[in-house]
Amino acid sequence: MSLEYTKTLVLLCVFMVCITSTVVGSEEKQEEAVEGEGGDCADFSSTSWRQYREQGVRQQVQYLLLTRRNMDCAQMFNQESLDTQPSYFNTSHPTKVIIHGFRALGSKPSWGKELAQALLRVQDVNVLVVDWVYGASFAYNLVVDKYKEVALQISVLINQLQEHGCKLESFHFIGVSLGAHVAGFVGTLFEGKIGRITGLDPAGPMFKRANTFDRLDPSDAQFVDAIHTDSDYFGISIPVGHVDFFLNGGKDQEGCTRSRFSTILVYIPVYGYVICDHMRALHVYMSALNGSCPLKGIPCSSYEDFKRGQCVDCGVFKGTCPTIGLSENSGLTTSPLPKEQKLFLLTSSSPPFCAHHILLQLEVSPLDRSAEVEVTLRTESQRTVKTFRLRTSTTSYTAVLAHPVPLCQIASIEMKNTGARFYRQGDIHLKSVCLSEFPSLRREDPLCVNNINVRRGSLWSHDFVQVCGVF
Repeated sequence: MSLEYTKTLVLLCVFMVCITSTVVGSEEKQEEAVEGEGGDCADFSSTSWRQYREQGVRQQVQYLLLTRRNMDCAQMFNQESLDTQPSYFNTSHPTKVIIHGFRALGSKPSWGKELAQALLRVQDVNVLVVDWVYGASFAYNLVVDKYKEVALQISVLINQLQEHGCKLESFHFIGVSLGAHVAGFVGTLFEGKIGRITGLDPAGPMFKRANTFDRLDPSDAQFVDAIHTDSDYFGISIPVGHVDFFLNGGKDQEGCTRSRFSTILVYIPVYGYVICDHMRALHVYMSALNGSCPLKGIPCSSYEDFKRGQCVDCGVFKGTCPTIGLSENSGLTTSPLPKEQKLFLLTSSSPPFCAHHILLQLEVSPLDRSAEVEVTLRTESQRTVKTFRLRTSTTSYTAVLAHPVPLCQIASIEMKNTGARFYRQGDIHLKSVCLSEFPSLRREDPLCVNNINVRRGSLWSHDFVQVCGVF
């Protein structure tokens, strides 16, 4: 069964409530375990298929508060918390509001606390995690019908916090999947005066053709950014923010074909496998918060143009490339802000998802314009080896490669003539091979090798002598 067929099948099953009573026992055990954890610490709710059938959809919404004073033990928070009981909430601090999305199996989002803690390690803020598991579970079409009610309830809390001195511009909503559209509707209710909304792979089903009133869009906050990782299935394929980061084109993510998430849900193993692309936006965002590496997006009209090396700088933003994370306006200083600007970047298959963009340029002789070669880049320690298979179509071939280390750490390049496996290909003559890195603060000339003959059955290699300098 192909990945595409599997994803489509699961998507249809979720939409048509293809959840049977076979999961009831497992979910009830999980629910009992959740209720027994944490002592006095607040936790997400969870529900089972049997409860859903007996009680129907409940729009119960609750809020978990985490701050630097209680990072490991969430406090239940509500509209009366600031008046009637001691609270860790500080009205003079900015507030992050995390909103989860559709919960196919009625379970709590296990990543909620991890994301809150990652935010708190970067900024001293209030983090409110919205728990609407009861209304977000099992029947996707019914959940979509009710998501605006959740936004209305959240808006009531925001109004209450305003009365205690909080400013709308101090709120930053972070919505995951369907939660991004919940955040967008909250922004609509406040006429776009909320400070910021970040959508982590905003949901696509039932939203791809929706008007801007019903989905996240740039008018919902003073700044809206989004990360797209599964735009061909569970995520939305259109830009919805001022800037939209499309990781690896926004569709298939590195490492998801053999997903480590596939065993998280043991009673429906395929579910975790299928949502790997969808949840990658969340994991990349948390990695960016940890500051392992800057994840910068390059403006371009399409992913195909980006991969062909047609877009290698951020001149449209005066040289500043937007960055995933918490920097103001994603690091942009230009005015007015762009709208629905597509940004592309490559990532690796595992945390911290860092990848360096290497631009490979080949100049081949006219007779070799359909040559097929294998290019290998090696570091001096030989611990990092990356191989790419390329097939030229013109005498001038350009491609963007994702490499785990910067260009200055590449010690050698190897080329192998591989075309003979599929058709008769003789020796290849390359006028030049050049490597450069982008975007980069380094203003160095490309690494180039000229006049290369790659004989069939023989390996060609060239060593580079370079050192990573301080800049």
